[in-house]
Amino acid sequence: MHYIQPRPSSIVAALYTARDLGVDVAVLHGPSGCSFKHARLLEEDGMRVLTTSLADNEFIFGGQEPLERVLRHAEATFSPRRMAVVGTCVAMIIGEDMQSAVRDSGIATPTIAVDIHAGYRENIDGVIAALEPAAAAGWISADELERQRHLLGKANEVERLRGAACKDYIAPSRGDLKHVAAGKLLELASSGARGVAIMNAKKETAYMFADELLALHDACPEANVTYIANLEQRGLPKVREDASRILAGMRERGVNPELLGALDEYGALGDALGERLRELSPDFVLLVGVPHAIPPEYTAGIEVFSVTNGPRQVEPLREIGHAHVVVEVDLHPKTLGVRAIVESEFGAVLRSMA
Repeated sequence: MHYIQPRPSSIVAALYTARDLGVDVAVLHGPSGCSFKHARLLEEDGMRVLTTSLADNEFIFGGQEPLERVLRHAEATFSPRRMAVVGTCVAMIIGEDMQSAVRDSGIATPTIAVDIHAGYRENIDGVIAALEPAAAAGWISADELERQRHLLGKANEVERLRGAACKDYIAPSRGDLKHVAAGKLLELASSGARGVAIMNAKKETAYMFADELLALHDACPEANVTYIANLEQRGLPKVREDASRILAGMRERGVNPELLGALDEYGALGDALGERLRELSPDFVLLVGVPHAIPPEYTAGIEVFSVTNGPRQVEPLREIGHAHVVVEVDLHPKTLGVRAIVESEFGAVLRSMA
């Protein structure tokens, strides 16, 4: 499909993957403004992001010397455990051999070179571009590389079928008023109706989506609700650490969810979560994170409350029958760099109305 709306960048996806692999310093080999916003956000998450700041003369004569210089500076200044050089459109167009620059720089820090640019329609290409050299360097196993390929394909499939990539253009929306959706959810939970609350969240976004399950429990502690979360221990280093912290935080606050899936498996869990819903046969369900992963045949006849962080996801969720759809605005920046569960807007509304 040709999209006429902005889509995630493969360069940014490579940067986030480097972070998940335990990279301390990433060097963007390109102009200083490339991926500026996300580079700054990732620094909030503890990964240093430097740039070779290529200018017009390097566009012509090449930028290997600046890259070698920045790599030596990064090693001397930050003493990183791992580094990654991430390509940009400029680096790829002029044919930079980044692995050669890593070798010739003389650095001792384990470092991978990620050959990537923004000319891919799907951002998963950036993830794979980072994972392949990581596997070659022994940072992850060959089995984990294949597992990640499978999961990325499933996540892409969900976005094409029921997500923000299901049409060439989807108008952004803030969804329903949070107090209206919260009021109806509390009414059902307080009435004795049988409910299920599922978190199927993508990686660090779970630090906020978990709060919505906690808020429902705080507001209606005696409600007949089964809690389920994708917090099993699988995936890249940071993904496993995040799952462990979030699960501990939920248990400390009185919610011990059933575990179904891991934080990087959100796109592949639709049928498993759907079958669990059929077993529980609830009157209502709260779906937070990536609610569109669950095929609509599993939620037919159930009153569905969905919470997403994608304004372009509202329309597709309504089209598959979700009665109440709310958006957590600016969720992603609020969950970068955190190490404990963060209060959500919808969670705050639920608590205020209890």
